Amino acid sequence: MPLWIVVFVKSAILLFVVITAFAYAMLAERKILGWMQLRPGPNRVGPWGMLQPAADAAKLILKEDLMPRTADPLLYRLAPFISLLTAFSVYAIIPFGTSSAGVWAIGNVNAGALLLLAIMSIGIYGISLGGWASGSKYPLLGAVRSTAQMISYELAMGLSFVGVLLLAGTTSLDGIVSAQQRLWFFIPEAVAFVVYVITAIAETNRAPFDLVEAETELVAGFHTEYSGLRFGLFFIAEYVNMLTISCIASLLFLGGWDAPFGWTWLPGIAWFLLKVGAFMFFYMWLRATLPRIRYDRLMAFGWKVLLPVATLNVIVTAVVIALRS
Repeated sequence: MPLWIVVFVKSAILLFVVITAFAYAMLAERKILGWMQLRPGPNRVGPWGMLQPAADAAKLILKEDLMPRTADPLLYRLAPFISLLTAFSVYAIIPFGTSSAGVWAIGNVNAGALLLLAIMSIGIYGISLGGWASGSKYPLLGAVRSTAQMISYELAMGLSFVGVLLLAGTTSLDGIVSAQQRLWFFIPEAVAFVVYVITAIAETNRAPFDLVEAETELVAGFHTEYSGLRFGLFFIAEYVNMLTISCIASLLFLGGWDAPFGWTWLPGIAWFLLKVGAFMFFYMWLRATLPRIRYDRLMAFGWKVLLPVATLNVIVTAVVIALRS
């Protein structure tokens, strides 16, 4: 069978799985928030509200798609697809487990960790172009603020990767998982793990760092002028990025598909998905718990606390490894 057919089939299956996971992650969040806030959550559409994602999709598709007269037609239409494309592209190199045939991934890249950072950084263009191309002042201000936030926290996130790469001795994602068979990296790299978690929440624009969509200050931020399906594409990209961040946390710090305590009664991919689900639950728990912080404090925390701590952690990790060798 030609290689391109195999890649096409794998991509179609993975795309279906990721879209389904996004839809029911959104439903799970609304259910969990309802449970934490002592209210029922979605329960009207389908049994136990299970068809709510389909109803939301139909609503967004059928809503009128408006475009401001002052908007740049090409970039206004292109921006949501840039965010969506970069969100899905990451899954081409994320491994989900191993089998006798090798790693379960569309492409097994040697520099997988570095390529992840490169692809994820492109998503900023979708947000910045969406705000600028709208031709309105509030989306432009929201786009500038969003871009500053994401770039600032991306620096510390990249440095949190470096300690893991030093310990593993490789930039391959399956190699990093293999290096954690004795000890998961969230223990020796506890500081890097904390930095990664905080920066990941800010990078995906989630509470308490959801200032990208600060409706109390900038109407709705960079997507103020978007409606209908185009608004929905930004929404999908945000949730898919949450799943991506959870997958990366599992691969880099939580042993990937490696079973804890030698419990091999579940296949490796099941353990991987359980770790991803636990990280997603943590995302939802934070949203129900913490209030939004002020923007100046957000930026000060990123530059004055997280970046120096992440840099110091890299230096200490490098010195310890050098002394051991």
